[in-house]
Amino acid sequence: MTTFTSHQLVLTAIGEDKPGIVSELTQLVSESNCNIIDSRIAILGNEFTFIMLLSGDMAAISRVEHTLPVKSVELGLMTMMKRTSSHTENEYGAGYTLEYSGLDTQGTLSRVTRFFAEQNISICSLKSDTYDEQGEMHMSCLLEFNTPSELDFDKFKEKFEELSGISNVHYVFRRIR
Repeated sequence: MTTFTSHQLVLTAIGEDKPGIVSELTQLVSESNCNIIDSRIAILGNEFTFIMLLSGDMAAISRVEHTLPVKSVELGLMTMMKRTSSHTENEYGAGYTLEYSGLDTQGTLSRVTRFFAEQNISICSLKSDTYDEQGEMHMSCLLEFNTPSELDFDKFKEKFEELSGISNVHYVFRRIR
């Protein structure tokens, strides 16, 4: 099988965290003759979350779609599947990460993501956390994003500097591509 087959499936599984879930799901995918192109795992509260992008021929994708519901019940998982196609990269000027942190205040992530949307910037990945530091709740966030070719990055940074002041966060941009 080639790395990227024309048929793809996004599979999401959520359930109580317990050992062996990843093994069971990846075995089901392998036995169905699908390839895992991309995957993410996170523990959110006491819930295990697993997202996979699978590729395979039509028969392999159909096998996953038909066998996963039974396996989900066995494992106590809620699952969702959606067929998709290969992602085509849009033209972009550069790729960056933004890492920011500060006191945990309501609405910070919402303001940051709205700012990115207003600048016509798509977020590729996002991870945010809260943590207790000396009795105060703090938050941190790491975003990866691609900028449109026409974006004036210096003006973008100036506007973000204003937002960071309002939101009381410290931040660092890093170019990654």
